[in-house]
Amino acid sequence: MNEIRKENISQEVFDLYDDYAHNRIDRRLFVQRLSVYAVGGLTVTSLLSFLMPDYKGAVQVKGDDPRIQSGYITYSSPKGGGTIKALLTMPANEKEKLGGIVVVHENRGLNPYIEDVARRAALAGYVSMAPDALTPLGGYPGNDDKGRELQSKRNRDEMLEDFIAGYDYLKQHDQCNGKVGVVGFCFGGWIANMMAVRLPGLAAAVPFYGTQPAGGEVANIKAPLLLHYAGLDTRVNEGWPAYEAALKENNKAYTAYLYPDVNHGFHNDTTPRYDKEAAELAWKRTIDFFTAKLK
Repeated sequence: MNEIRKENISQEVFDLYDDYAHNRIDRRLFVQRLSVYAVGGLTVTSLLSFLMPDYKGAVQVKGDDPRIQSGYITYSSPKGGGTIKALLTMPANEKEKLGGIVVVHENRGLNPYIEDVARRAALAGYVSMAPDALTPLGGYPGNDDKGRELQSKRNRDEMLEDFIAGYDYLKQHDQCNGKVGVVGFCFGGWIANMMAVRLPGLAAAVPFYGTQPAGGEVANIKAPLLLHYAGLDTRVNEGWPAYEAALKENNKAYTAYLYPDVNHGFHNDTTPRYDKEAAELAWKRTIDFFTAKLK
């Protein structure tokens, strides 16, 4: 990634990667179309390397950080995938009960980035739980491409049930004060929106660039929403005007931010779509929101 500068890559390359990352084109077509941009010393191989996530160099909170205690648990999801694995993390040596946050992964399973986000949430003073919806298929396979392939084999409504069951588990956890929110990214943003639709007891929902629920479902939302959208994310953003109109019509509590000139996935610091300024601002707003709703 160091040999290519982000500012020298055209927006069309990022849009092409978005199509690939969301299974709208297969790898063969992705590579074929990417070859058009392999000019001026760039190769397809170097472009592919540049676009793929770098998990080794981007961890903000390590799993063995002494400020937290973190480990894997399993819980029951009878309406979803059966038994689901999750990363459960909380501040170390905390005696007080804390608010809970369900952290929902993108469309590739519980990868190192989402585990890192879950640890960041714990470091901010919460009990976090990051389920892996790929558990019934063996779990996150260690590779995002294979993770996307696996996740495409699961029914998304059954995966929604997995995260709802995770909410129930976390709400009853001994360390949780009973107030539970959700933050989700991409696919997880849709899950966060739908958990707000489905769960009247949800205390807060924060979808990052998530697709929206159907207009008729908005009336069921009880949780306050904090919504983050990327300015260059035309695919997801096209659903926002109708969603906002339904939120207003139903007098729902929400705050929405559009971050200009950043791509879908701007919070993910393992890929070149990451935008440090927007990501840090959005995360600060997220933690401030949870502080107001979960304490």
